[in-house]
Amino acid sequence: MPRYPQSVLVSCEIPWDARETLIEPLFRAEIRHMLACGFNHLYVFGTAGEGYAVDLPRFRQVVEVFYEETRAPGVMPMVGVIALSTATVVERIAIAHDIGFRAFQISLPSWGALNDVEVMTFFTDVCGSFPDAQFLHYNLPRARRLLTGADYRRLTDAVPNLAATKNTGGGLSRAVDLMTHAPDLQHFFGEENFPHGCMLGECSLLSSVGALAPRAVWAYFEAGRARDVAAMFACQHEFMRFFREVFAPVTGERIDGAYDKAIVRMAGVEMPLRLLSPYQSFSEDEYQACERIFRERFPAWVENRP
Repeated sequence: MPRYPQSVLVSCEIPWDARETLIEPLFRAEIRHMLACGFNHLYVFGTAGEGYAVDLPRFRQVVEVFYEETRAPGVMPMVGVIALSTATVVERIAIAHDIGFRAFQISLPSWGALNDVEVMTFFTDVCGSFPDAQFLHYNLPRARRLLTGADYRRLTDAVPNLAATKNTGGGLSRAVDLMTHAPDLQHFFGEENFPHGCMLGECSLLSSVGALAPRAVWAYFEAGRARDVAAMFACQHEFMRFFREVFAPVTGERIDGAYDKAIVRMAGVEMPLRLLSPYQSFSEDEYQACERIFRERFPAWVENRP
């Protein structure tokens, strides 16, 4: 059995005002929106949540508010930490740990690609500093070292509180690799590769559109649990069509949070599009064009918004 519960994991984005200060009432409203959609596995400060861009005061403030809003029974909140050094990662986890969190999302330091010895050192130093906590590893190309199933096998055998991974890319081949070599970790796959993991065993869904289409997301998750192949791939097609068509008006590459904030705003939460400096958000014109496409081509999602 995997070390972490099977679930749908969704990110909470952070609303900033013109001074890059947290809009606290809006952040609380967004968290409550996610909980009302039935999602009880929430996290802050992944790529979408701008974990790479916050300073220590913002980190502490957001984590404190997030803790207050996720103390309900059955809710399992997670705090992400993205940093260039083990010391900074441990420092920020310690802040969240003292507040009361026991689940954390970490990624590898990205200034230089880590070798095998350095990967093991990072995990043993970070996870070993908090033996009463559980850790999810966010495996992404920006870290300059993508871990394989064999890497996770070595880590799992050495680090007892490494419990899960997040792998939203790599398609069929990565899903097979991870599920084959490290089935005792709970692998969170994205909308694109979730069906591939489900065909090999228990896995979970990292949803980018939970705030916008909760019914469709839950239907996808249940189809995966049941290994209903036709239903799974029909859902996958619809999600991929959403990403391809709705965001077609956006020119140039943007970091993940730009898209996720637009998705939350389409869901009816008055989320500002603004990202922390220096990252480029959607312009208002780009957002309006995306929303028009969403309303025209996904009427069922529009009607079923919370």
